[in-house]
Amino acid sequence: MSLTDGKNILVYVETAQGAPVGPALEILAKAKELAAAKGEEVIAAILAEAPEEAAKTAVEAGADQAVIVKTAESRPEVRAAMLAKLVEKYTPSLVLAAATQEGKDVTPLLAQKFEAGCAVDVMNILADGDQYVFTCPVYGGNILNDVVLHTQPAVATVRGGSFSKSIEAGKAGKIIEETVEIPEESVFTKIANVVKEISEAVNLEDADVIVTGGRGMGSKENFALVQELADVCGGVVGATRPAIEEEWVGRSHQVGQSGKIVAPKLYIACGVSGATQHVSGMIGSGYIIAINKDEDAPIFDVADVGIVGDAMKVLPLLIEEIKKIKEA
Repeated sequence: MSLTDGKNILVYVETAQGAPVGPALEILAKAKELAAAKGEEVIAAILAEAPEEAAKTAVEAGADQAVIVKTAESRPEVRAAMLAKLVEKYTPSLVLAAATQEGKDVTPLLAQKFEAGCAVDVMNILADGDQYVFTCPVYGGNILNDVVLHTQPAVATVRGGSFSKSIEAGKAGKIIEETVEIPEESVFTKIANVVKEISEAVNLEDADVIVTGGRGMGSKENFALVQELADVCGGVVGATRPAIEEEWVGRSHQVGQSGKIVAPKLYIACGVSGATQHVSGMIGSGYIIAINKDEDAPIFDVADVGIVGDAMKVLPLLIEEIKKIKEA
């Protein structure tokens, strides 16, 4: 099934603990800009048990109207089917979602239902007549490629940090409640058991400051310096895959292609070599500081400031100076 004569932009607003995730709010701001240029509207689609507050926030972030579906369903297959019903009814020309794990699960299923193309990990969107041009990283982020989808609707996931949020407190917009039923016999995914992973909650995507430790930290004891620096900077801890595999910190802290894509205002890389798989996950950071004793480490190619030195010697000095500044 494919659509014709689509109009307006539909943004799938993923929620966490009842509130929209940060990347979804960023997308709404960009969608508002694109829609305004074409005289169209932005529709926020929210699937949640209690979506009302998230809908109000979505409107304040740029949506002209919010369509809510009350559901406790978590299976991507079912959520994609629900979203497809909304797309059929509201016929948007463009569907956007955050490039989170859920977004990456739901959007390809949605695109398949409409025989549509799906751009992934988008970093910029431009309008070109009736079509949209999506800028996507390829080859591990070493090249940026412009993609045009000749389908209705065009579907894309957007990398967090690509756009800036713009909240207009008190902004009013229409909130429409829809009832969407998906017959269980049409669903192939069955939940056999639910196992809850016991881990700390780490919100890397919304963090303004991230301090990341890599293999060069040497040991779990040394990695504690990364946590201490993050604490004095009011940030959170990130890690490369080798640090995760050494079990110096939990997997929820991983930054990179196989972890989380981040774009904080400040990114401090400690003992990080700068492998492509890691750099592609943090290249959108506002300001990058790298600390590594290897002056030829690739991380220095993307850093705004590079410190050549042993992280175990540099970090205590850095922590001490920051504490002095904060106490002054």
